[in-house]
Amino acid sequence: MSPAEKVVAGVDLGGTAINYTFLDERGLFLIPGLCEHPARSVEGPDICIGQIAEGLELACRTAGVDRRKLIAVGLDTPGPASADGVLSKRGSTNFVHSAWAGYDMRAGLESTLGLPVTYLNDGNAAALWGHVSLFGSENTSTSVSAIIGTGLGGGVITDGRVVSGRNGFGGELGHVLIPYAAIPGIEGLTPDCNCGRTGDLESLCSLTAIRRTLLPHFLAKQPDHPLAAIADIGEAAKKVRGMAEKGDVMCREIFRVQAHALGLFFDEMVNVFDPDALIVGGGAVETSDEFRDWFITEIRAGMPSQREEQADLPIHVMPSGDSAGARGAALDAARMVRERGL
Repeated sequence: MSPAEKVVAGVDLGGTAINYTFLDERGLFLIPGLCEHPARSVEGPDICIGQIAEGLELACRTAGVDRRKLIAVGLDTPGPASADGVLSKRGSTNFVHSAWAGYDMRAGLESTLGLPVTYLNDGNAAALWGHVSLFGSENTSTSVSAIIGTGLGGGVITDGRVVSGRNGFGGELGHVLIPYAAIPGIEGLTPDCNCGRTGDLESLCSLTAIRRTLLPHFLAKQPDHPLAAIADIGEAAKKVRGMAEKGDVMCREIFRVQAHALGLFFDEMVNVFDPDALIVGGGAVETSDEFRDWFITEIRAGMPSQREEQADLPIHVMPSGDSAGARGAALDAARMVRERGL
């Protein structure tokens, strides 16, 4: 097979690392797994954008990509940001430096690289990759993805395109309110989210939710549990998944609550979009086969009864794990290349 003449890059900017991938004109990803470079977003845009460019050069060498064949770049970052990549003036957890407020991330990287750049938030990028991996690049299908991490990201894809909305906040699935009082085992709990809402999906289904609400709630009932001996609740929260995988009853119950919260959320999405597939990603499913299967079974158990026609709706696990965002960003760049005829 002759070498490709045109290549696009996908760049996933996270809090501590930048992940890169490359997609050629044959539709082949040229990096099979993770290709990382340290992120320096805490130092502001001038340093961080330079760090992205430096890492891209290194990634080209790692993948054996001729930099001159690179014709476009897809970028994804955490939000909040507009559909064009302008960061919120209020700042965010990942962009705390004051110079990030209102910064045009897409245009800044485009100017530095001298290449056209597309932008997606990280949840939408991963959702796009999950969708295309299931249905191919040319399709009319609809999927809804929920990705569990420090927060709750995700996205809605319909007709193969990301639903981004008027201001770019489409797919902010973590802040969709759910009827959380219907979940057994959390009576008396008030799940507050960092965004100011009470009872949205992220307030129950995220690592932050485990730290802020779920673990304290369950430890109050079981003060003799081993996690109660850990003074730092944040450190204790990080151990919940591992203990749940090993069968710890209380930790499993915490993840059962998260699965049922997802079930309620997915029920809402089914009734809005009537999708072809649901996709789950993140730490809750990047686990052993036994725990992953149990978690997905609990998601279904948490969903109210569906119409007979929707009973066979599949729930898939997000493929490629930590590489999903970069792959989705590359796919978005490839779409732009096709539409512009580059």
